[in-house]
Amino acid sequence: MEEGLLEALPGIERRTPYLATFANIATLLGLLGTIIGLIAAFTAVANADPAEKANLLSQSISIAMNTTAFGLMAAIPLLLIHSMLQSKTSAIIESLEIAVVKFVNVLEGNADVMAKAAAKAASSTKKVPRTA
Repeated sequence: MEEGLLEALPGIERRTPYLATFANIATLLGLLGTIIGLIAAFTAVANADPAEKANLLSQSISIAMNTTAFGLMAAIPLLLIHSMLQSKTSAIIESLEIAVVKFVNVLEGNADVMAKAAAKAASSTKKVPRTA
């Protein structure tokens, strides 16, 4: 029973960590977009006419903030879903482990009962010599 449980557990837990990985990737992509947007902002300020600097700076900062927001909008729901799925997976694993332990206990209990019954039957079938 325990061997069967150990074979089943990887299938249950197989894809759960992917959601956490996707959430981390979304957050990192948002951060990357922020850095790229800020680099573009500073590059625009350095190479632009004074009249266009404010416009280019605000556009680049807008891009940086939008990528951060989109990264967080993807990461937060993924983390929530991962947390829910992880708790459901843990509950399933716990219930399987409890079922295995209960089943093994029932089998061991039945084996004891069967052994006692066999011993009693064996002792009652022994022929007792009669005295004449």
